[in-house]
Amino acid sequence: MEGEAGGSTVAGSPNTRVAVVTGGNKGIGLEVCRQLADHGITVVLTARDQARGTAAVESLGRLPGDVIFHQLDVTDDQSAQRLAGFLNTRFGKLDILVNNAAIGGVESLTPDGSAPGDDKFKGMDARQRLEWMRNNCRETYEDAKQGLETNYYGTKRVTEALLPLLLKCSSPGRIVNVSSNFGLLRLFGSEELRRELDDIENLTEARLDELLAAFMEDMEAGGFAKAEARGWPAGGFTAYKVGKAAVNAYSRILAKRHESASSLLVNCAHPGYVKTDMTTNSGILTPEEGARNVVEVVMLPDGALTGAYFAEGAQAPFV
Repeated sequence: MEGEAGGSTVAGSPNTRVAVVTGGNKGIGLEVCRQLADHGITVVLTARDQARGTAAVESLGRLPGDVIFHQLDVTDDQSAQRLAGFLNTRFGKLDILVNNAAIGGVESLTPDGSAPGDDKFKGMDARQRLEWMRNNCRETYEDAKQGLETNYYGTKRVTEALLPLLLKCSSPGRIVNVSSNFGLLRLFGSEELRRELDDIENLTEARLDELLAAFMEDMEAGGFAKAEARGWPAGGFTAYKVGKAAVNAYSRILAKRHESASSLLVNCAHPGYVKTDMTTNSGILTPEEGARNVVEVVMLPDGALTGAYFAEGAQAPFV
């Protein structure tokens, strides 16, 4: 099939678990693919760019589980549906979905957008490194729009396309949405927004879309200054924070919807402050360490928590 590369040409044992990892060609996503395959899981590594995705599969070498590539643009409905069609034909199911694909929602001000080496951050703690990041990027309306489209709507788009396959599993299907401590509700200045986003008994996807539309209206009318004045997160990376808070809320809504049937586990995982392109290499943890924090949540036993948030492997509040 066009866009597929690597791995074996057979579907494998029906008992073999199958995982999809979005944004799998580098950083945390690539390491999640490696670690899942080390567990004997067949991994479909997805990325927007076919050449980079194919190269990523080749870089992993031989592992206990197969790793194959399939092209996916999380901002494209048809791309998500093509992936669903491929999975249905090849495997007839999906056991695990790791929604990792994300962008920073900011424009880098470093030369050529390049990430400095480790020496740049020697002696800096996490707060100082974050401050450096904030001072070396800028946020615009277009950045915010692209950020939400990828980080929230992309996650939702892929989840909805693959959900029927996840529900075909004999054991509960698993969705792990890679989140961030930047999505915690304590970062919102508005008590009303915090309360509404935390009210999972009454919050709906439609209302969540309305709130995000209101954020973008504030952005268009007055930029980040107006957004912050209306109670949206302050301190930089505003669209990224809003997008991750929306992912958390959506995850909880989805978990609640499927909780009684015990057919799906949906959780959020904050991998930590990781050295990646998105953090311009300023993070504390390596991609391998960050991925381990995600994979631990993927590998929770059947009957484990759903609708929960894990920060670096430990359950934590959404607030």
